Amino acid sequence: MGLILQILAAILVAIGLAIVVVKYLPLKLRWIASLLLLVITILLVSKIYNGIMEPIHFNEEKVKRYTKVVEKLKIIRKAEVRHYQVTGKYSKDKAGLIQFIDSAELALTEIRDTVIQVNKGSRWQPLMVAVEKRIKDTIGYEPVLKYFKDLDYKTMFQVPGIEGKEFELEIGTVEKVQGLVVPTFEAKTDKKSILEGLNPSLIKLELEANATDQIKGEFISVGSLNEVTSGGNWPPSYDKKSDKEDN
Repeated sequence: MGLILQILAAILVAIGLAIVVVKYLPLKLRWIASLLLLVITILLVSKIYNGIMEPIHFNEEKVKRYTKVVEKLKIIRKAEVRHYQVTGKYSKDKAGLIQFIDSAELALTEIRDTVIQVNKGSRWQPLMVAVEKRIKDTIGYEPVLKYFKDLDYKTMFQVPGIEGKEFELEIGTVEKVQGLVVPTFEAKTDKKSILEGLNPSLIKLELEANATDQIKGEFISVGSLNEVTSGGNWPPSYDKKSDKEDN
């Protein structure tokens, strides 16, 4: 809105100057007016160009900063998912999660179908029936660290680009259906601090973002305390084709 007003003001000044030149300015002094009009034109074009390019530059820098944050959140998610697979729960102990990656082992299982005989009758009049049963066997163990090869998990809780700031990490539970309570986790950080140093007006608009191709709201987050999910709130454009979700 401010840019539009500045452009309108510049146009009005140019029109006014043109009227003065035509009606009142002597012919020998009109070169001065022409020079002023040229300066105003250059300033006007510059304002229009900057007004168009600033949101573009903002978006490019925003995506660059957000991408680094999202990559950290993906590592945190991977750590929480592996912790849940091993222990049956999530953790909000940041140092403990790093230690877990360094030392824990994940059970390797094999599922096989077998047929057993089940008595469908009574103790005195047995009626043996063949029933198919699925059995899960543990066939070995592998280090959790294997899944974090080439990932900087030691610094996964540090928000990129902001010295001394860490992701918020919380755990909770959700009653998925009556009587079934499921553990949840959420890691997040605010967008405002990530965008610090950029245009304040554009930052304000970004915090109100609600489009499907944007990160909605004031935070970048993964997981949720209110629903059962390990997904992030970023759009697919922040995910590489090679990424594989942990289930």
